[in-house]
Amino acid sequence: MPDICFYAQVHQPYRLRRFRLFDIGTGGDYFDDELNRTVLRRVADKCYVPANRLLTRLIRESDGRFRLALSLSGTVLEQLERWAPDALASFQELVATGGVELLGETYYHSLASLADPEEFATQVALHGDAIMRHFGVRPTVFRNTELIFSDALAPVIQRMGFRAALVEGADYVLQWRSANFVYDSAAAPGLRLLPRNYRLSDDVGFRFSNRDWAGWPLTADRYAAWVSASPGDSLHLFIDYETFGEHQWADTGIFEFLAHLPEACFRRGIGCVQPSTLAARQPVAPLSFVRPTSWADVERDVTAWLGNRIQHATHDRLYRLGHLVRAIGTPAQLEQWRRLTTSDHLYYMCTKWFNDGDVHKYFSPYATPYDAYIACMNVLQDLEQSLTVDASAGSLLTPVRGEGEMACVA
Repeated sequence: MPDICFYAQVHQPYRLRRFRLFDIGTGGDYFDDELNRTVLRRVADKCYVPANRLLTRLIRESDGRFRLALSLSGTVLEQLERWAPDALASFQELVATGGVELLGETYYHSLASLADPEEFATQVALHGDAIMRHFGVRPTVFRNTELIFSDALAPVIQRMGFRAALVEGADYVLQWRSANFVYDSAAAPGLRLLPRNYRLSDDVGFRFSNRDWAGWPLTADRYAAWVSASPGDSLHLFIDYETFGEHQWADTGIFEFLAHLPEACFRRGIGCVQPSTLAARQPVAPLSFVRPTSWADVERDVTAWLGNRIQHATHDRLYRLGHLVRAIGTPAQLEQWRRLTTSDHLYYMCTKWFNDGDVHKYFSPYATPYDAYIACMNVLQDLEQSLTVDASAGSLLTPVRGEGEMACVA
């Protein structure tokens, strides 16, 4: 009978305001505080507060048998503290039950692991400090932005002191193996790997309210039966926390599903375990990730953020500019740049359609990926101009015309 390891990501980015050609050089704000406050407050009311209240009750009523893990980005913690302190307090009450393990990640939910090892280490440390400040604990298990992981990253994570990492159970990585076991990193022996069972995770995260799905309506009893019938030692079920009430609205029955799930599992002898518990188990085999994987889209790679020319242009300029900001920028400029490293800005520029297009459109505040590109690159141009750069360094970014706006491209 497998155990369940249930984990959810909690994240909100700082969305950009519509930064246009004539805004460059004006010193205007880059981020849309009103939009960010509105979104954060809506998600807090629809998801964070009711879900936290429910989970707190379930943990207490089960005497701690029901357990889970959460990963809260630094940017969502900042916004909760500023615009929804009641929701932050509800997270603190939830963690105080002892039934929630908090995981490590990059503070700004960035792609620094793919581009800038120094910045990656800094953001992980900043995140650990934030978790300690708000919750009084330090994470021992790591969950990189969007589950991005590779063999090259494994030793870095291990040197930071983490015992295990959450990874995507991509078929091209597992091949004939099952995701329902604890593995060892082939590149960093001793670092345990917990692959996500993406089929059962996505049944809740994406398919729950789909009336055309053969599994609809999904009840707690049916789901627990699927888990019970699954082979392996432990099922690693990872989803967005916003699934509860935001992506899947309350009227879909998602909260009722969650309320009945622990008891449905306990009746079948299914236990709940946290990632740190699994990190102490003996792995069944080494697992190698020869190229970066993630939990995004059908490819489960990094093309959701780096799949086209405009994404690569933005990403390259962003991290090139980062070296200058860290060297000569003010603390305020460094904070602005780090908020720009949040992966969502590149996600909005994705031009995939077909199977994944609706998902990208749902999360984006822009009409098109090109609008996202123009706004972001114009902000980078303004930030670069605001720095005091040596005359010999020249300009990193060259403004060119694009779709009625000024954008900065390679």
